Amino acid sequence: MESFVPFRRGTTPRRIHADLDGLKDDELGRAGFTGRTAHLYRRHDPTRYRSEGPLAPVDVSVDALTPTDRDDPAGEPLLLFSNADCRISLSARTEAPPFYVRNVDGDELHFVHSGTGSFVTEFGTLAYRPGDYVYIPKATTYRQIPDDGGSRVLVVEAVEEFRVPEAGVLGRHFPFDGGLVVIPEAAVVEDDGRDEYEVRLYHSGQHTSIYYPHDPCDAEGWRGDNFPFTFNIDDYDVLTSESVHLPPTVHLFMQATGVYVMNFLPRAAESVPGTERFPWYHRNVDYDEIAFYHGGSVFGIDMPPGLISHAPQGVHHGAPEKARERSRRRFDRDTRVEWKIIAVDTRRRLVPSEAVLAAAAAEPEVEA
Repeated sequence: MESFVPFRRGTTPRRIHADLDGLKDDELGRAGFTGRTAHLYRRHDPTRYRSEGPLAPVDVSVDALTPTDRDDPAGEPLLLFSNADCRISLSARTEAPPFYVRNVDGDELHFVHSGTGSFVTEFGTLAYRPGDYVYIPKATTYRQIPDDGGSRVLVVEAVEEFRVPEAGVLGRHFPFDGGLVVIPEAAVVEDDGRDEYEVRLYHSGQHTSIYYPHDPCDAEGWRGDNFPFTFNIDDYDVLTSESVHLPPTVHLFMQATGVYVMNFLPRAAESVPGTERFPWYHRNVDYDEIAFYHGGSVFGIDMPPGLISHAPQGVHHGAPEKARERSRRRFDRDTRVEWKIIAVDTRRRLVPSEAVLAAAAAEPEVEA
């Protein structure tokens, strides 16, 4: 949409997201930080409120959630949030399933929080480790085989296919270097003597089983540009600025229709005096936000690994004021931000599952 002419009224700082002089920077923006924007400079922290009802924010730890695939090889990931465009689930698989999986509803993007293992696919086998994204195209046949100790994996399913955002003015220097993805080598999985091999076709929250008289991963070769791969967040180049905290959309990794996956990763901290180093308060009016805390620290405070935070669109959220004050006190001491956070923004409102709501209600309140 064409922008209106920007105005200033009342007391406002000269620079954006800087030199607040005690005021609280609250952004009311459209189109996920890329559209028309208003900055409201408040006296009080806009996140200090009590909420009731379906749009109440939710914080829950993966430790409080029990997917059925944790204790049962034939179990499945636990649905956390969903809308018409995507489903976000948690897997805690400890053993390989006795069947293959084929998602016929859409693409899958698996983020490995903990554990190692492999995904056996009809394209070949992909090893995984913490920090890996494992991309599985729609209708690809695969089976996850975790190593001893199991794995915790956040799974984002998108109805439309995932794609890499346009690089724009960055050109070949875009943070996601496609030359660093790991692509499987073709390898036939030999039959192990079973009479039948089950493939579960997942669709609309249920599944249909089909049975082959041979292992379905029997391809001796493949070619084309539609294939699974892995990519580790350590290979993602982070964009930085010395004088302004850049918006989340700068860190976009992959996207599908209505679904945007971003990486907030270790980087140099803003260094120009007066610059705010934490994301400003906002209510992202056109998108729901999911933050998955993989680990790391911010200005001497450890991130809570495994915390999943849901901020519905239109509801204020942001770091508490005491964390912002700490970052200002330590401005000359801290030169880096060491967080590792995976974010998923969705155009449609996300509905928390009953399992998430129950776990969140049982947990003490967590300040993110």
